[in-house]
Amino acid sequence: MTGKSRSGDRIERQARLRWVPLAQMRVNPLAQRDLNPARVSALAAAFDVEQMGSPTVSHRGGWYYLVDGQHRIAALKCWLGSWEDQQVQCWTYEGLTEAAEAGLFLALNDTLTVGAFAKFKVAVAAGRDAEADVDRIVRALGLRIARGGGGICAVATLRRVYARGGAAVLSRALRIIRDAYGEAGLEGPVIDGIGLICQRYDGQLSEQRAIQRLACAHGGVSGLISRAGQLRRSTGSAPAQCVAAAAVELINRGTRGKHSKLPAWWTAQP
Repeated sequence: MTGKSRSGDRIERQARLRWVPLAQMRVNPLAQRDLNPARVSALAAAFDVEQMGSPTVSHRGGWYYLVDGQHRIAALKCWLGSWEDQQVQCWTYEGLTEAAEAGLFLALNDTLTVGAFAKFKVAVAAGRDAEADVDRIVRALGLRIARGGGGICAVATLRRVYARGGAAVLSRALRIIRDAYGEAGLEGPVIDGIGLICQRYDGQLSEQRAIQRLACAHGGVSGLISRAGQLRRSTGSAPAQCVAAAAVELINRGTRGKHSKLPAWWTAQP
């Protein structure tokens, strides 16, 4: 896709510089981050054609889909005012699929500051194994990855729990949080901490008991986070470790008989 070829003493790119009409440009939502209006306004307010560079587009089906440069093009349109008859030079690829466009977006943005959420969404569209599997796990539980409205936006945490413990650990952690706390619990530190518990205790952890104990504990997820904050101040440990320790305390509370309790988080560390 982004390979290069040698012709005599020249290195040639697959993409070609081409004049592209602004009116024929589109955005492929599967291969782009969400448009940030504030960023567009800031770029338009101080727009400089010499600093614009050449956006990257994919030509298919009679349209030019923006792969890199969405915000610059939007700012250019604002700066021009009347832009329908204007053209701009773009690096143009021919015949890419939507998945290939998403993969190209990731490659082009490896060295740029791109939010984790945007990169995750595009990686799913590109069919990257880990991200696609995380998305599948979330959807199978009746949840969704999204900003606001009950969605999970802590994609870096989802990816970390998956990389650390695999699909089974992530699925179990999300199931416990969903059933104990509902949408309110689907935050990064909670997912990370419950993921650690599911990984460490594995066969020792009764999922149903964990859900019941966490759900009935005073303060709900706010109480869990509050106790984790106390542990963080007293131990200096990482937030996820403190959430895990606090959750183990709550799960063990009221349980009789040492054999039915989970080993305390700090003493159970390998």
